[in-house]
Amino acid sequence: MKLIRQLSTAAADFDAEFERLRHWSAETDAAIEGRVAEILADVQSRGDAAVLDYTARFDRVSADSVAALEITQDELQAALASITPAQRDALQAAARRVRAYHERQLDACGRSWSYRDEDGSLLGQKVTPLDRVGIYVPGGKAAYPSSVLMSAIPAHVAGVQEIIMVVPTPDGLRNPLVLAAAAVAGVHRAFTIGGAQAVAALAYGTATVPRVDKITGPGNAYVASAKKHVFGQVGIDMIAGPSEILVIADGTTPPDWVAMDLFSQAEHDELAQSILLSPDAAYLDAVRASMEKLLPSLPREAVIRASLEGRGALIQTRSMEEACEISNRIAPEHLEISADQPQRWEPLLRHAGAIFMGAYTSESLGDYCAGPNHVLPTASTARFSSPLGVYDFQKRSSLIEVSADGAQALGRIASELAHGEGLQAHARAAELRLHAVPGG
Repeated sequence: MKLIRQLSTAAADFDAEFERLRHWSAETDAAIEGRVAEILADVQSRGDAAVLDYTARFDRVSADSVAALEITQDELQAALASITPAQRDALQAAARRVRAYHERQLDACGRSWSYRDEDGSLLGQKVTPLDRVGIYVPGGKAAYPSSVLMSAIPAHVAGVQEIIMVVPTPDGLRNPLVLAAAAVAGVHRAFTIGGAQAVAALAYGTATVPRVDKITGPGNAYVASAKKHVFGQVGIDMIAGPSEILVIADGTTPPDWVAMDLFSQAEHDELAQSILLSPDAAYLDAVRASMEKLLPSLPREAVIRASLEGRGALIQTRSMEEACEISNRIAPEHLEISADQPQRWEPLLRHAGAIFMGAYTSESLGDYCAGPNHVLPTASTARFSSPLGVYDFQKRSSLIEVSADGAQALGRIASELAHGEGLQAHARAAELRLHAVPGG
């Protein structure tokens, strides 16, 4: 099988091939759904005891109590002290940038506001932080200290009072970088539990794990299914699918750079998707040659190869404008405009989790330290969803204070509409305030 398929928008069968390429079923296997439902019900019923049983079974970690699975603040600080100075500096530098970005986000869209209309009535919105949130940090195939920063820091900036981290530690192996990231990001409590049982513990609460208001962070199919099940009991950020990258290239970026950018997402998972769009056929050939040359040097070669063979593509378009149109159809998680003048094409792009502009802006910089959040909508949900942000850790209450003059104008409008809906008590409540003096 070829490492990666090559398509052309000029081909008669392109649309059919394109739809096959895009297809990914978000439906979770029925067996997983059933097992997750059982786990959730068991944790809701038995609490800590069920969490201990599943942690021993799935992560091979036995403990006498869930309290023994909690990571203390001293342990988090010890992990921060134990990593190399270079790692510590990188974590702290990334954290500063992520915090600075989300503080600007708070100023732009996370503040309360109000105004008074011509009758003196006050109207507005009160923005308040959630009290307690849970952040899920994956810990199966790889460790993700960057995900700790991306969830905990915007929660802190939003003003969340308590941040609870859960992270699976198969065979009891605790990743020091993850613990160090929790120390840097200001996580308040952390537990070495994962999977559906961790989601259930956060959603329902146990004797040891406090119930949260919202759960954020990606995970495997069991975690995704569990988050769907508990939504309504708690808030969730999104249901994350396999990682995606789409590169729009005009042929001016070194082929090796683009090849490695495509690999950067393919190495996450066999179901991850990497697509390159370019009107330059010779450039597509050059990138393919770079991929063949560079792939054998990577430790995760097998995962990357499976991803590219299964869901990857190099697509020749008729123009850069057509490449932008196709990108909007895909609505990718990560979108690189690898072009000499990226600002020329950015206005044409409507749907993407994050847009990386210019040859020097590799997607990997966004994953770790650029500043914007790397928790992004996948599977075309960027058509209606946004990156994780400060706003995900806040809620909004409408403010309404109607003046006596305002009650006259609004009361007549409300009365007319309420009678039209057949809701006479609504109408009467408004009418009682017409020409009335409170306490009179």
